[in-house]
Amino acid sequence: MNYFAGIDIGSTAIKITIIDENRALVGQRISGSGSMFYKYAHQTLDDLLRELKIAKEEIVYTVATGYGRKLFKEADENISEITANAIGAVAAAREFGEIKTIINIGGQDSKAISLDDTGNVVNFAMNDRCAAGTGKFLDACAMNLEIGVEELGERHFHAIGTPLSINSTCAVFAESEIIGLLGNNHNVEDIVCGVHYSIAKRIVKLVKRVGIREGIYFDGGPALNGGLVNAIENELGKKIFIPEHPQITTSYGAAILGADSFDYQKMNG
Repeated sequence: MNYFAGIDIGSTAIKITIIDENRALVGQRISGSGSMFYKYAHQTLDDLLRELKIAKEEIVYTVATGYGRKLFKEADENISEITANAIGAVAAAREFGEIKTIINIGGQDSKAISLDDTGNVVNFAMNDRCAAGTGKFLDACAMNLEIGVEELGERHFHAIGTPLSINSTCAVFAESEIIGLLGNNHNVEDIVCGVHYSIAKRIVKLVKRVGIREGIYFDGGPALNGGLVNAIENELGKKIFIPEHPQITTSYGAAILGADSFDYQKMNG
């Protein structure tokens, strides 16, 4: 059996996905990027192959993507995360129907991608100049509130009344606002809800730049946060689709592209 690897080296996490010849998901692993992307990417791949009992030689094509994709020299090909994300999203959403708009929130940036009727990227917008509205910002908020980042989603639903307003467009000033709200004795749940709505408003502005079309897909680690999903749906006024493994959409797309490239090269000698 031949296998294909998609390696997404992001600014905060390395995601690796292995698929087989039928494009079926065989395994996945996520680890921190740390300061040595190359070393940790290899270590993560080795650990995953050992767990799956797959020999390195059985990986016949590897595609790297993400912020650090060019550092993984052994890859057969590298592609932009926009392309890989779109391919992975279309495949992951197949059983739920067509998707036309993708929201991706990563560790240090957020994106909105518009697709045509055949799943090709026709437009995208990215916010990569400020950490506000990213996974890193959620981590910082949780730390300031002295709760685990995995608690944010549940705490959101225990907020009372209108969500608090957090107006700063800079992550540093937004953190100062949060500390100020705590100092004014607002409860943690209300602040969490305010944080989620401040991110949701930013995301909706980003999506409007590419055009909001029905069939909205949300991926990246923050898609696991039910409170944030609720805030984005309320701000959009539309239901959004969350895949089973939202963190690996981009590496999954890279692996699929690898399988397609391998088949094409085999057919064309």
